[in-house]
Amino acid sequence: MNRILDITQKDLMQLVRDIKTFMFLLIMPIVFTFIFGYAFGGFGGNKSDSRLPVGFLSQDDGWITQSLFELLNQSEVIRLDANTMRTPADLENLVSESDLAAAIVVPDGYAKAVLKNRTVRLVVIADTATPAWTSIESEILTAISRLDGAVRTATIMEEIDADRIPFDYAFELTLAAWEDPPISIRETTSLIIQEQDNRNPALAHTSPSMMLQFSIAGLLTAAQVIVSERKSRTLQRLLTTATSRIHVIFGHYLAIFLMIFTQFTILILFGQIILKVSYLRVPLATLLVAFCTALCIAALGLLIGVLARTEEQAVSFSLIPMFVLSGLGGAWVPLEFTGPVFRTIGHLSPVAWGLDGFENICARGLGFESVLVPAAALMGYAILFFALAAWKMSASLET
Repeated sequence: MNRILDITQKDLMQLVRDIKTFMFLLIMPIVFTFIFGYAFGGFGGNKSDSRLPVGFLSQDDGWITQSLFELLNQSEVIRLDANTMRTPADLENLVSESDLAAAIVVPDGYAKAVLKNRTVRLVVIADTATPAWTSIESEILTAISRLDGAVRTATIMEEIDADRIPFDYAFELTLAAWEDPPISIRETTSLIIQEQDNRNPALAHTSPSMMLQFSIAGLLTAAQVIVSERKSRTLQRLLTTATSRIHVIFGHYLAIFLMIFTQFTILILFGQIILKVSYLRVPLATLLVAFCTALCIAALGLLIGVLARTEEQAVSFSLIPMFVLSGLGGAWVPLEFTGPVFRTIGHLSPVAWGLDGFENICARGLGFESVLVPAAALMGYAILFFALAAWKMSASLET
């Protein structure tokens, strides 16, 4: 065990000797997380208003008209765009150019006609052939119906007892009753779904994606250490001592694992504290995924170091897996956005399983059991890569 730790310590000293390389493994994932986060709207300050824009022009100055405006302005479907400088012709142009979904013009004398129970029509400018018109029409009719109902009710109550129930009081009371009807439907969601809605889905994908991609980039330096050891014949001299091949293999492997796991730990804490990505919502699950992913990528680094004969090959063998496995595994474009065939092919990459594990916790709001399959898949890849590396190293030493 001491021989393994000695080799690990020697490799770690070589890896951290060049501080620029170590900082590259931390700064580049953070930079690209911000770049992709902005690209996918992860840092949008204000939530967009998805309501349909509807122009509003009042040619009447009655307080009933103001009540109509307030009712429509409370809608969750339409968003009133009121500009007193516009004319009806301006509204027609805006609707025809699709800048407004519709427009409402309140004619002069509207309030007096409503109070006297006379028939009066609003002018609505809209393209009735569009799907949005049905929703807009429903909102307008609902507001008008509530307004007319409040006026009729207030009129009747005033006729019954004007001293105790004046018109204005009955009118306001009736409108308020619409806000709290005797029978209402309330929709509730589970706490997990509510937590998921408060999360930033763009950063919840981008942060682990860049973390995984640049952990593979870090294999470049680790592989070069192994290549340099073999070219300088340090490995052969080491094997003439009491150090066995298994000690050498596990020593190199442990050094690469510690480097990657440290990188993961720092970036996870950065994502949790600075980016507000919910990595630590289920800490043990995130730890398990990070641990298994580090084991997998470290085994890949060991394999690259054994296969590469020169420093140039180590660079190529590290960069190619970084781009291929990251792109295939959904680090650049989420696999949820692709078809089922590409999604299946994408899971041939261990990056896809790492992303599944992290996103199940910080994006999908799932529990500890949701990371067991991704963790098992990553462990399978780790065993495969390590076995290939051990076999190749033994074969090369025998020749």
